Amino acid sequence: MLIADTFIANIDEAKNHYDVRAEYSRLLGMALAKQFDVRCLQLAVLAARASATVTGGNGGSAITDADAKTNGASLAASIFEAAKIMDEKDVPENERVAIVKPSQYYNLVQTTDVINRDWGGAGVYADGKVLRVAGIQIIKSNNVPSTNVSAVAGEQNTYHGNFSNTAAVVMQKQALGTVKLMDLAVERTSGDFEIMYQGTLMAAKYAMGHGILRPECAVEIKTA
Repeated sequence: MLIADTFIANIDEAKNHYDVRAEYSRLLGMALAKQFDVRCLQLAVLAARASATVTGGNGGSAITDADAKTNGASLAASIFEAAKIMDEKDVPENERVAIVKPSQYYNLVQTTDVINRDWGGAGVYADGKVLRVAGIQIIKSNNVPSTNVSAVAGEQNTYHGNFSNTAAVVMQKQALGTVKLMDLAVERTSGDFEIMYQGTLMAAKYAMGHGILRPECAVEIKTA
């Protein structure tokens, strides 16, 4: 069970001329959504490092690119290499994505080869957008792991690892799977608890887990 909570004092709620609970509910949901992304991206990198899950199948892949975090052209070349690796492993061409940090994303935007329409590029320099490289959709996210993440007590699945050299991850949706026991819900306290503390405890929760399905559908781009 993953829980995000906050306490709203009745006196603070009374002072405000607007409804605060709706905003807190939204933010609690966003906090859980962020953890969903964090865990899935960590697992995507772990999938790229995993061996085949079925006999005769393929494992994940890694591309070493020392300049991937600082050079847009180098990162673009690595994404092309990832596309080639996926093709060679019979990974479906549809719904492939490359998830990069914002700094790498804007390095790609400033790489004219990537967005030059005369070269078949897709993106807008003025808007700071790059759409695709090698047919792969480019997505920026602050949740791409970039540190040594320790194990968390109570987690039943393995999401931790050393991601210090991870620059980006390229994946197709079949790489990972999610099982959900309890969908997102928001609850608030009532009764004696409110009387004792003169406030309301709000909590958002869900119960789900993620696992590796097809590691060949994930490629890690790393600097070393």
